[in-house]
Amino acid sequence: MRNYTREQRRPRRVVNTDKKRRDEKKVKKTSSSSGFYYSFLTIILLLCLFQITISAVLNISKIVSYKAKIVQITKTRNAAKALNEQLQDNIKNFSNVTGLEAIARNNLKMSGEDEVLVIINKPEENEENKTEKDAVSRLIKLTKHD
Repeated sequence: MRNYTREQRRPRRVVNTDKKRRDEKKVKKTSSSSGFYYSFLTIILLLCLFQITISAVLNISKIVSYKAKIVQITKTRNAAKALNEQLQDNIKNFSNVTGLEAIARNNLKMSGEDEVLVIINKPEENEENKTEKDAVSRLIKLTKHD
């Protein structure tokens, strides 16, 4: 390189100030528009997050309700199986003669050929006693009410 003396110095670069100002204006415009875009994207992402949260809560509540329904249906199925087994046993009992005789004796008040049927009923209370008890119970209710 050459060594220049002060008098022979190179001229300084001329910088166009108008171009700098235009570049600064462009930068300012892009920063404000990018800020708007970032704000818009932030709002959209928050809405998506809100929707995901609501969906998760609804799904969890559905799972809980379905599990409760499964438990209820399982209990109903087990009760139906027990009833089915009981009915199967009744069918087996009804198929033989002794089972039919027991039903006729107990439910239909029938007896066999060499049997005598004795029915013992509980004595019914007299109507006078019932009315007295009703009157006394009404009086007790009225005194308790006041």
